[in-house]
Amino acid sequence: MASIDSMNALLVDELRDIYDAEKRLTKAIPKLAKKATNDQLRSALEEHLEETEQQVQRLEQVFEHLGETAKAKPCAGMRGIIEEGDEHVGEDYDDDDLRDAVIIGSAQRVEHYEMAAYGTAIAHARLLEHEDVVGLLEETLEEEKAADAKLTEIAESVVNLEAANEEEGEEESSGRRRYPASSARSTAAASGRRAAARRR
Repeated sequence: MASIDSMNALLVDELRDIYDAEKRLTKAIPKLAKKATNDQLRSALEEHLEETEQQVQRLEQVFEHLGETAKAKPCAGMRGIIEEGDEHVGEDYDDDDLRDAVIIGSAQRVEHYEMAAYGTAIAHARLLEHEDVVGLLEETLEEEKAADAKLTEIAESVVNLEAANEEEGEEESSGRRRYPASSARSTAAASGRRAAARRR
């Protein structure tokens, strides 16, 4: 194991970890997209796959700016998140909307992990006054935030509602009280607006 003896060496180590994570995702995202049944969700995943491929190239530019070889270091964190996602998505579900809800949760775990990793790398690059590197990493961070927000919107406006309505239908058939879908949609829409306001 190489010794990390400076902030610059730490930054390079972090970037190699992120580089591995992004390359893993170029293989993992297509699997999630294939399992997704909601058109909006599948489209969002496919669009983010294209972004992820560009993010890999952007990291290679970062290494070039730093005079380092674009080399991946196995990212145990992302490997674990992907394995957990594969396990959950592969379980048996009574309804496709439930699986789509799980896919969104798995994808958002990925996004949050990446946001934390990029945020740390940006802070260290800024400290070292690598402004070109900061710019490239910030571009990717904004893409990760946007992908996370889009997944939240799809969950709150469509997927989670459909999954919940399926359960409500079962409850109604068993004589239990069922709340109108329109009421659930209104609640979710209000929740989405509050979340958007918090992000501003």
